[in-house]
Amino acid sequence: MTARFGDLVAAEWIKTRSLRSSWWTAGLTVLFVTGSAAAAALSDEAVGDGGFRPFDAFPAAGYWTLMLIAAGVGALGAVGEYSSGLICATTVAVPARGSVVLAKAAVTAAVWTVVGTACAAGSYLAARAVLGERQAGVSLDDPGVLRALAASALLAPVCALVGLGLGVLIRHGAASIGAGVFALLMLPAMLSDGNRWSADVKHALVGAAWKRLVETWEPDPHSLAHTATVPGSWTVYLLWPLVAVALAVHTVRHRDV
Repeated sequence: MTARFGDLVAAEWIKTRSLRSSWWTAGLTVLFVTGSAAAAALSDEAVGDGGFRPFDAFPAAGYWTLMLIAAGVGALGAVGEYSSGLICATTVAVPARGSVVLAKAAVTAAVWTVVGTACAAGSYLAARAVLGERQAGVSLDDPGVLRALAASALLAPVCALVGLGLGVLIRHGAASIGAGVFALLMLPAMLSDGNRWSADVKHALVGAAWKRLVETWEPDPHSLAHTATVPGSWTVYLLWPLVAVALAVHTVRHRDV
């Protein structure tokens, strides 16, 4: 009897929730990101103009950490099956290897969407509580706030799916995490907005796309820097996980375990 896709998703969910480390990782990640937002708001001495402070509610330090953890956990979720040999039993039970990867991707996306939403909501509420006492308004009605909230929530599943794809492609824990760190965190910092070619490459990366989406102000038209567009940044959010999962599915269908 061929396993249905729903059965594969259920099996992947059982694997995920049965690991105590999954719950600890999710909880500590939410606490850290929320705490980073509170700390950023407390340390900002320039508040009081009544404007939204995206760098307080969604600080880079907290969300870089979220990107690192999400990508790492996504990669290890795939690599763990190869290192333990469980992948052999899985492929014998389910010859449709692509369906196994898609089921894993579905569970990964769902779990990290919940974690990302909790992080974004916690960051927003923490910053609002701190800044509200200092007469600096943080309201969902302010321009760009909902976009920043959505972008920060979706950052986690995007990075987790990229990590999952890298884990399937590379099949080595340290190498997969290293590749994820380089692509998501290090490469954007190495590129400049001053040159067109460099800016185009940078704007095609997830970290730069998140930064543009949480900015609630319009770019300076007189600036010499090349600025990413909001639609282009959302496109980056869409393409990275899609390409990563598609490559993973293609690879497992044409490579021996």
